[in-house]
Amino acid sequence: MAEGEQSPRRLMVIGIIGALIGMYLARYLNLWTGTAWFSFFAGLGAICAVYYGADAVRRVASYGLGTGVPSIAMLSFGAGQVAVLLGLAVAKNYSIWFAGPVIALILAAIIGLVNGVMARRVIKMNIHIMEMSMTEIAMAASLVILGLSTVIAGSFTFNAIMSYVVASGFIIAVFIVGAMAMFHPFNACLGPDERQKRTLNLALSTGFIAMLVAGIASGAINGVQAAVPTLIIAIFGWIIYYLRFFADTKQDAAAMLSTGLIPAEEEVA
Repeated sequence: MAEGEQSPRRLMVIGIIGALIGMYLARYLNLWTGTAWFSFFAGLGAICAVYYGADAVRRVASYGLGTGVPSIAMLSFGAGQVAVLLGLAVAKNYSIWFAGPVIALILAAIIGLVNGVMARRVIKMNIHIMEMSMTEIAMAASLVILGLSTVIAGSFTFNAIMSYVVASGFIIAVFIVGAMAMFHPFNACLGPDERQKRTLNLALSTGFIAMLVAGIASGAINGVQAAVPTLIIAIFGWIIYYLRFFADTKQDAAAMLSTGLIPAEEEVA
């Protein structure tokens, strides 16, 4: 970990606790008020998971997996999707719907760990953090999927997610924008000048774009008025963090330029 970077443990706490708090706030406040106005909390929770997951991606992809990031994205979000639906179904079956997100998170960790073991021990990808990274990425993916789905449905119960997200087809948008939000930042920033701060600011920017898409879908399910808070927060969040990313990009570009330009032509001896 380079000097000045946030530790993986701190980001894990932010991602997992932030996502769970956001989803539970959305569920209980919506239930208490009989509206879907507070679904934006789940969107903010999903962004916490994007923030955490994007760092896990950069840690494992920095071993030379730049072109493999999309493959990891599809594998991890597939694992997250399975974990979410299975976890919510288990919670419904045992009448403990409130534990659905936690069960989904645990299942995602198990599936991610299996994927990591297969990648390192069977496929022989000799990356010593592969098991841990794949576990973390799958966990983050499950939280992103469930958070964005909760924005759309207004709840994280199995029936709500199946009726308003899966049956409506919005699960496709959730899968795509969620994966792009978490995996695009490192691909956009990779190189010798890649820094955690710039990559994670871009992750927050793309996370708010994903929240915006979920907010639009929420408007189709719960009505435009219920989606307004989500849309407003998503737009302002995207602007703020994109400007921060742009400022970081200019600063890092200037730092690279000061080391000297690459010659336009090779000197002939």
